[in-house]
Amino acid sequence: MFRGFLDTGSPEGKHFFVRPFVVTGRHAPCLTLTEHPHDPDARLTKMKDGRTHLAHKVEQAVDFSSGAVVAVTVQPADAGDTATVGETVCEAGEQIAAVAGTKPGERVNPEGPKEVVLDKGYHSNEVLAELADWKVRTYCSEPERGRRCWEGKTVEQAAVYANRRRIRGERGKRLLRLRGEMLERSFAHMYETGGLRRVHLRRHPNILKRLLVHAAAFNLGLVMRKILGRGTPRGLQGYEAALFLTLLRRLGEVWTRKLALARYREYLQQSFSLSPPLNNAFLATTKTTASTTSC
Repeated sequence: MFRGFLDTGSPEGKHFFVRPFVVTGRHAPCLTLTEHPHDPDARLTKMKDGRTHLAHKVEQAVDFSSGAVVAVTVQPADAGDTATVGETVCEAGEQIAAVAGTKPGERVNPEGPKEVVLDKGYHSNEVLAELADWKVRTYCSEPERGRRCWEGKTVEQAAVYANRRRIRGERGKRLLRLRGEMLERSFAHMYETGGLRRVHLRRHPNILKRLLVHAAAFNLGLVMRKILGRGTPRGLQGYEAALFLTLLRRLGEVWTRKLALARYREYLQQSFSLSPPLNNAFLATTKTTASTTSC
């Protein structure tokens, strides 16, 4: 008899007792665990590298024109992509509508997203039909399923065929290439370089707060890159000389103005024996006019 342990990533004690079992015969019994005793939102999931962990699933919506993260949602790790994509699209629509309400513009659609680019994991009859009902054009990669039977599925057939026609066009192929560029870039910055592949938080609301801060920092980096040309701390490493020269030039301008103000005050004192105004050297002094009533 021995105990099975599973790494949960909790800082207090990352191992917990599952249950003892006895190995008999040629094969060991299968250890089944579907819920963490301290975090019911975590789900037992097989990772891409073959390992098994209690994990959470994150979905992001990214704007292709700017690369900014529009929406972030946390989903159960054992939920399928086709069951969770609707919530992410709705969240993206709410965020876009909120931005359009505060600052309307030509590039912001107050009605939400009009086109959605998805990978083949999100392809299903129900998803395509639902998005078509929402007036959202889909560009979803279609997996190989062979010849299909559409008897009694007229709406789903129309949605699937329309999506297939779009992804085979030049624009559809370009959008699918952009998806691999824009979306995976945000994943790399937030989860690989940002170190958010492993979290030490429990419950989806707490994890979502941490993700929102991470996504806000990512979007702030895009703004900094637009203004300064550098958007990450690593990018600022080669920006030290230019930043130092800019600060030195600004300090030189301030010092030159200060010397000119001091010389102007000396000129006023020597020429008119007047004290210059304290707030602004170029402020005109008011004239006093004698009253006609001699009062």
